[in-house]
Amino acid sequence: MKVLAIDDQQLVLLPLQKRLVELGYEVRIETDASKGLEIYNQFNPDLVIVDVNMPGVSGLDFVNHIRNVRASETPIMILSGNTKDDTITEAFELGINDYMKKPLSLNEICARVKNLIGLPQNQNVVKSDSDIMIQQRCVGVVIPCYNEEERLLSDEFLTYIDKNSGYHLCFVNDGSKDNTLEVLQKLQKGREDFITVYDCHKNGGKAEAVRLGMLHMSKKEDLDYIGFLDADLSTDLSDFDDLVKTIETSDFKIVSGSRITRMGANITKESARKIISLTINFIIRKILSMDFKDTQCGAKIFHKDVINIAFKEKFVTQWIFDVEIFKRITIHFGLKKAKAMLCEQPLKRWIHADGSKLSMKDSVKIVGQLAQIAWVYRSKKSIYKTVLKNELEIA
Repeated sequence: MKVLAIDDQQLVLLPLQKRLVELGYEVRIETDASKGLEIYNQFNPDLVIVDVNMPGVSGLDFVNHIRNVRASETPIMILSGNTKDDTITEAFELGINDYMKKPLSLNEICARVKNLIGLPQNQNVVKSDSDIMIQQRCVGVVIPCYNEEERLLSDEFLTYIDKNSGYHLCFVNDGSKDNTLEVLQKLQKGREDFITVYDCHKNGGKAEAVRLGMLHMSKKEDLDYIGFLDADLSTDLSDFDDLVKTIETSDFKIVSGSRITRMGANITKESARKIISLTINFIIRKILSMDFKDTQCGAKIFHKDVINIAFKEKFVTQWIFDVEIFKRITIHFGLKKAKAMLCEQPLKRWIHADGSKLSMKDSVKIVGQLAQIAWVYRSKKSIYKTVLKNELEIA
């Protein structure tokens, strides 16, 4: 039995394809609906699963082609994040057999497929305890890595992408002097659709590694949001997913994790580091004219349409590029609008990892770098805004 699945986001299709193949179906997937029509004519599937909101040929256009142009009775299921009553009603009027709303568990999708067309004959049914959810959003995560050969928590990253759909991890090797690149390539092997390794031959610092990774991931058309996360997982992946849920269900353009100590949260810092952090944060609030509690947390998620604004130009500083990001957003949109676009979300967990690259000496240097940011962005505010605006219009 043959299934054709069409969705413009490959990260949605891949886990669905894997599970249906395990059940014995022959599966073809396609991210371009117009090409999907060609495949339909050649493949003659027993079932079509299609998304609604796709560029060019929409899911409803696809259904209309099968039902009215081809006059075919091939069973059709829609799997979409579009939950509008008018859309659902139109889909059924066109002749679909089922409408599944994202997010939806992979097990339920497969149960609906079996209910509609049955199981392939003479196949051993593979039982799965998987509770993977097929999401309506796809997320890129940039993880800067410098000499992480001994510290990289490879198993935790692999376990997470195996159990959570819609994530693509981009590990940026920042000119490591140890075997980090080899470790990352091994991590990627066999999972190229979910893991990218971006290799910087020379060490440029965390700011540049994050910047290059974010710009690289922004070229992937199927991603809705892109963020970055520390390689040591001081902020764990489940907390990062909470940031994603916030940006997905709100009008915020940037959601930043915050290591605020509070009841019910596991937030640990060295005492000396905590003192200097309070001093730095006070200065940052003055520079940004925003009541940020923690700009420096290494977990942030961005709506794709602000990536160029935040990361197009190289950063002035190496350690506190986060402050520059917020400064650029403020310059581009204005303070009032920027405040409405930015969300600071408390984390449930943040652990200071042994072997952190940022020393106390580096922390002291940050005060000087803050002064540099204040000077550069004040004196070049109008120039920066004009140049960036022109570059975005050209792009």
